[in-house]
Amino acid sequence: MTHHEPPFQNRVDAGRILADSLKQYRGSDSLVFAIPRGGIPVAVEVAKKLGSNLDIIVPRKIPIPDNPEAGYGAVTEDGVIVLNEPLVRQLGFTRQQIERHAEEVRAEIRRRQAVYQAILMASSVGGKTAIIVDDGLASGYTMMAAIRSIRQQGAAKVVAAAPVASSHAWELIKSSADDVVSAVVSHYYPFAVASFYRHWHDLTDEEVIRDLERFMKDYRGHAND
Repeated sequence: MTHHEPPFQNRVDAGRILADSLKQYRGSDSLVFAIPRGGIPVAVEVAKKLGSNLDIIVPRKIPIPDNPEAGYGAVTEDGVIVLNEPLVRQLGFTRQQIERHAEEVRAEIRRRQAVYQAILMASSVGGKTAIIVDDGLASGYTMMAAIRSIRQQGAAKVVAAAPVASSHAWELIKSSADDVVSAVVSHYYPFAVASFYRHWHDLTDEEVIRDLERFMKDYRGHAND
């Protein structure tokens, strides 16, 4: 991948490109869910272009205790746990250990959810199309957890969307989403989401809160037109 120019300037640019691939959902009864933090600027562009409301879903990876950068699965606030089963077998964790690790992660999820949801309007996805947006799909497990959680909330159709996906994540997610939309699917390994962006940094809560506040101001403005 190194000899090519990355396809996306930044997350906002990637969101606009992704929104073009989701045109068929414009004007449908759809709700866009952002996976924080990186998915928020992408999802804001998608929601604006589709004329959809925006909500948040916070799946997080369950870190391997002695290698916290790596994860062996993902969890959501409502207790959905998706595991990389071959890795779990290799690591030899018991169900109790997994539950304990997941519970630690859920505390951080609840904190984040409270921060973001203070800005957004509560919305119900029952009977609607849910479009779940992240800035990239590497292993696919966090997206899988998000899909299961949104299905439990009664969505009629679940679409997984990201500007870039590894072919492995794409295959994994295809089995559980009704539609998977990605501007780029990469067959190169090792795969890093950051290498597809010219400008990339880890976002802070302050940055994404600004994005959400701007979106809500515009959204409420249009809703009142």
